[in-house]
Amino acid sequence: MKIRSIIWRLIRYRPGLYAADVGAWIAILLFELGAGYVAKLFFDVITGDAPAGLTVWSVVALVMAAGLARIVSILVGALIDIRHRFTMETLLRRNLLEGILKKPGARSVPGSTGEALNTFRDDVLVVEDLLSWLIDQLALASYAAVALIILIRIDARITAIVVVPLLSVVVAARAVSKYIRRFREASRRATEKVTGAIGEAMEGVQAIQLAGAEEDIVEHVEVLNRERLRTTVKDRLLSQSFHSFFWNAATLCTGLILLAAADGIRAGTFTVGDFALFVTYVGVLAEVIAAFGDFMIHLKQAGVSVSRMRNLVGSGDGGVEQVVAHRPIHLRGDLPDVATPTRGPGDRLHSLRVRDLAYRWPEDEEHPGGPFSLDDIGFEVRQGEFVVITGRIGSGKTTLLRALLGLLPSEDGSIEWNGIRVEDPANFFVPPRCAYTPQVPQLFSQSLRENILMGRAEEGANVDRAVRTAVLDQDLDQLQAGLDTVVGAKGVKLSGGQRQRTAAARMFAREPELLVFDDLSSALDVETERALWERVFEREDATCLVVSHRRPALRRADRIIVLTNGRIDAVGTHDELLDACDEYTRLWSGEWSAPTAIEAGKRSQMDS
Repeated sequence: MKIRSIIWRLIRYRPGLYAADVGAWIAILLFELGAGYVAKLFFDVITGDAPAGLTVWSVVALVMAAGLARIVSILVGALIDIRHRFTMETLLRRNLLEGILKKPGARSVPGSTGEALNTFRDDVLVVEDLLSWLIDQLALASYAAVALIILIRIDARITAIVVVPLLSVVVAARAVSKYIRRFREASRRATEKVTGAIGEAMEGVQAIQLAGAEEDIVEHVEVLNRERLRTTVKDRLLSQSFHSFFWNAATLCTGLILLAAADGIRAGTFTVGDFALFVTYVGVLAEVIAAFGDFMIHLKQAGVSVSRMRNLVGSGDGGVEQVVAHRPIHLRGDLPDVATPTRGPGDRLHSLRVRDLAYRWPEDEEHPGGPFSLDDIGFEVRQGEFVVITGRIGSGKTTLLRALLGLLPSEDGSIEWNGIRVEDPANFFVPPRCAYTPQVPQLFSQSLRENILMGRAEEGANVDRAVRTAVLDQDLDQLQAGLDTVVGAKGVKLSGGQRQRTAAARMFAREPELLVFDDLSSALDVETERALWERVFEREDATCLVVSHRRPALRRADRIIVLTNGRIDAVGTHDELLDACDEYTRLWSGEWSAPTAIEAGKRSQMDS
């Protein structure tokens, strides 16, 4: 989709508001032209060339009236422009967020979080500015047309002498536009690398400290910043030099007026007021041409920003369509209620069957054939069963769960819920059918209660029962405000076990048919883990699919799935596998030792 189509789609989102914005700024600029014409009348009164009946005091009155009208028009225009700008940036950011949330969860953001935030902040503002600059262009075009008509009626020859040099600037703008885009792309890439590196360093402070890599990280950021400085200087130097060239054209044209008007002033055919008007309006025309040149620069820069937004939410025209789609943004009135999922007859789980599921991580420079593959995965989970997936570090346990739940796009195979094929796992495996707790749960800097509810109305969720099932009730007395304790960014005020149990309580509050845990008990002691599973199975029809290496979970399992290098090695009960599966026997005996806390973080990446 071309940039002009994108602009048109955004204009059509609120056409009345956009038209009001254009009209307001046309009025503002026309009032400015009126001030120039009043200046002409003033000088003509002084030199005796004014029409009969016009005095200095009447000109002063006109100046005051024109000034007051312009002040009022600027106030009205500013209010309309602020409203329109906020509407556009809200729509774009809303669509970006929706696009990210609709993508497979494990690959929702293509780059780092810092890069994504850079797009949300800076690239949205560039496109928003482009729409505002287009309003300026429409207003300035009206401004220039009226100014030219007045100048031509006074002296067409001098008008031509002034306008021709200004038009040469337009040709220059087109000549350098390709360099502007190239330099802006390089500057944006360098900026997002710096932002991404800083964001990753802040997220991994503990790992950096444990590795003693503080100086290396600082040096790495400095190298990225030097490259960012180089590309930004080139980008700014070209843009500002070109901008300066535009505005200096007005000075040249003023000199041309002096040369061309000298004979007319001497002969009395060109008054002092005419000269004042020409000088004023030449500034107007130079402003129009300079603004057009700036607009050409901004147009190229906006093209870069649109490409970055498209890459964040998708690829091709589909990604652009998502960015500029017309959606409600609810700037006025009450916000819509959050819909609470209702459980229908088809949502009840009787059996979940997986057939020939496959997934391969994308190729990269380090892994030409793909770093990891999941092949020929097939198993069944029936209502009320406790099924455990186990295997060595890097065997594909987390990848299996993510591909099953649609957090990664599976490449082959099928998933059936009660014998009916699931076409869109990402949108199907949600409450009340399914809930998932990842190995490293995500908590937010809100209260414990809000982290459990996650936007759901408290009336529809039994928080106390969810807290008890997650064995979190015994921790509430230790927290300063109980359920109302603010847990900090990523739950920093909680221990690892408390964070996992808070995420589990979030699941239990939704009472799903299928509970999916990715190594929930890795940060729990044996007694807490045992209590958690006992409370989960107080509900007779509780169905669980669990990744675990812990003995309490393996002993309790109705069926155990052993993974080796992305394939199912064996399926059976604990006793059956001890007799028939060498891989499971080694896992049970501890030959493949359980990971340490530090290794657990590495395992999460390897499994994925």
